Amino acid sequence: MKAFKKRGALTHFQILSEISKQDPHLKQKDLAQKLGITIQAVSENIKTLIELGYITSKDGRSPYKITQKGIDKVKRDAISLRKYSDSVLETMNHYKTIWPAIAGEDLKKDQIVGLYMKDGILYAHHKEENATGIVLEDTEKDSDVALTNLTGLIDMTVGEATVINLPTIKEGGTNVADMNLIKDVYENGTKSGAKIDKIAVAGTISRVVANKLDLNVDIEFAAPQATANAARKGLNVLALCVGDMTKSFVRELESEKIKYNIIDGRK
Repeated sequence: MKAFKKRGALTHFQILSEISKQDPHLKQKDLAQKLGITIQAVSENIKTLIELGYITSKDGRSPYKITQKGIDKVKRDAISLRKYSDSVLETMNHYKTIWPAIAGEDLKKDQIVGLYMKDGILYAHHKEENATGIVLEDTEKDSDVALTNLTGLIDMTVGEATVINLPTIKEGGTNVADMNLIKDVYENGTKSGAKIDKIAVAGTISRVVANKLDLNVDIEFAAPQATANAARKGLNVLALCVGDMTKSFVRELESEKIKYNIIDGRK
């Protein structure tokens, strides 16, 4: 949008547009109110527009009249602005209406496919589901597929979070952590008995505990947010955190309305 790159160009366009409406009673204070700028700024811009030959005025006061040169400029700038707006809208429409998924099997262009969640990831296949989409291009199994016209609701159960609070290094760290308890929680699953899908750690002591118990860590950075996001996608998360870090997990989980259980991991 080259027409508006120069400083004040957009303000010039707005002032010229208002003057082009040929309102003989248009005052500088009216322009200031409409454009959300000061009367002084309007006065300075009008002076510039007069010097450039875009408008005429007697003694720099109303009534203002737009010249043919000014009309041509407004038309050029309006076309430039419209092209830019059209390109933005096209990008936004493309962004909003095309979604990625993993192809559960070979899919053909224009096929209507069922959508389902597995391990927190969206999949598409030929079977009937409550949610559907249309395939945009031929796609092989296990590849990413572009979908449009998504309709319906994707069947998905919100997961749970089990948060184990571990002692700080000042309190003894792993030396006073109840390793057997942590292992049992992992093996027995959530409070409702569902298996643990992902392990999250926050803090050095949490990482050491996971290493000692040979737990595969899935989430380590921005763990509270990632834990809530994973649970929202149907995954059950065991989160190991140290001291006051528990508060961050609670805030995120409550914000996302995720069921959670806090366990003291000290001996």
